[in-house]
Amino acid sequence: MSPQDLAARTGEVIGTSQWVEMSQDRINMFADATGDHQFIHVDPEKAKLTPFGGTIAHGFLTLSMIPYLSANSDIPKVDGVKMGVNYGGNKTRFISPVRAGKRIRGHWKLAEMVEKRPGQWQQTAEITIEIEGEEKPALICEWITQFFI
Repeated sequence: MSPQDLAARTGEVIGTSQWVEMSQDRINMFADATGDHQFIHVDPEKAKLTPFGGTIAHGFLTLSMIPYLSANSDIPKVDGVKMGVNYGGNKTRFISPVRAGKRIRGHWKLAEMVEKRPGQWQQTAEITIEIEGEEKPALICEWITQFFI
């Protein structure tokens, strides 16, 4: 799809990812990578005593799953992209905790797609990461990506 064709879909949901499990192993590896070993993430016995009833994924782990979820989605691919980079976010809200063993998936709604300079496009998407079987999403964010063509 051309960037112009994608831009014409502004305001639409443009894709949904496959489900992925937030396993305790994934949570532990994220804790090791970031140094955030708070018990609510890595100690199932202590975490059972909290209102969560068990361990939960780090909010930043859920956020960092966006590239994986995007790669495993039906989001249209833009023709001729040589490189894509994260540019940042305007809004991020962690709505509900993701309990270990739960599955998540992402939904992308295109908020904006503009050409910043020739061959450089900036996409802003509202991303909602839902938790399987739960009413409230894990997070909602407005994320900005730049594509170089």
